[in-house]
Amino acid sequence: MAANYFVHEKIWFDKYKYDDAERRYYEQMNGPVGGSSRQQSASAAAPGPAGDHNELLARISHLEVENQNLRSVVADLQMAIFKLESRLNALEKSSTSHQPSPVPPTQHVTPMKKVEPFSVPSKKPAAAEEDDDDDIDLFGSDDEEEDQEAAKVREERLRQYAEKKAKKPGLIAKSSILLDVKPWDDETDMTKMEECVRSIHMDGLVWGASKLVPVGYGIKKLQIQCVVEDEKVGTDILEEEITKFEDYVQSVDIAAFNKI
Repeated sequence: MAANYFVHEKIWFDKYKYDDAERRYYEQMNGPVGGSSRQQSASAAAPGPAGDHNELLARISHLEVENQNLRSVVADLQMAIFKLESRLNALEKSSTSHQPSPVPPTQHVTPMKKVEPFSVPSKKPAAAEEDDDDDIDLFGSDDEEEDQEAAKVREERLRQYAEKKAKKPGLIAKSSILLDVKPWDDETDMTKMEECVRSIHMDGLVWGASKLVPVGYGIKKLQIQCVVEDEKVGTDILEEEITKFEDYVQSVDIAAFNKI
């Protein structure tokens, strides 16, 4: 049954007919094709070993065309590389031509002849040897004198630096103090009391702002600020000076104390 089925079925035995139909279709669409293309299509359409041989020849010719194209591309690349190498050689030659010529080594030969008088001969008189010893001692003494002068200069610079550092003023510690000065009663003249407090003058004391703060029963206290140098003015001395005004001041309290 299967053999009878394949007898009536057309597979590739009629392939040349399909190729011929396809060729005629493209000729109607694009016009007639040249004789060489017709021969190739006819040879391709030919069934059997002859058709395979023609197809092989067509592939070989196609490969030869591609090979020629590749050879032309390689030749172009070789020509471009050759041009680049020629340009590089020209640039190297131009750069070497601009380099300065080396200095001849004979320029320093003449000054070296001045060293000949200092050469020591193999045999010398005893007096000449003593003279040489004296010269060597003299050179040593010059070095010692130079060292002493350098030491003096160094000591002088150190002394000047110490004096300059001693004259430089150090950091002065200061404090801000807020004082509460209380009167005896409500009849105390607060303006006069403030004048008495501000009349205190001491080195390192600077008075600031002040105000009257109610205490109670119509009595007000004087709240006054001052800035003092810690090494010159102490809080004990300041309170003692203010309480000397006995007619106005009952007591003095420190309300706030801050380092500046």
